[in-house]
Amino acid sequence: MATFELYRRSTIGMCLTETLDEMVSSSTLSPELAIQVLVQFDKSMTEALESQVKSKVSIKGHLHTYRFCDNVWTFILQDALFKNEDTQEN
Repeated sequence: MATFELYRRSTIGMCLTETLDEMVSSSTLSPELAIQVLVQFDKSMTEALESQVKSKVSIKGHLHTYRFCDNVWTFILQDALFKNEDTQEN
């Protein structure tokens, strides 16, 4: 199973990182253990999204830029339209 650090940029990931930094700064937690916690967070987020999220989204728009880096595709769209089962967003 591949894991990504992508989820560390989410709100919960940033809060976890800030908390771990504070704990390392106050010597409550070792830096090695903080890294292990972040690695486990990455694995858990990937697993949870794979197994628990059932909704599907379709995306349409003009492709402005795309790139593949660190085994992750990034697409920059203009005039994008996101649709799921109930809603639609531009």
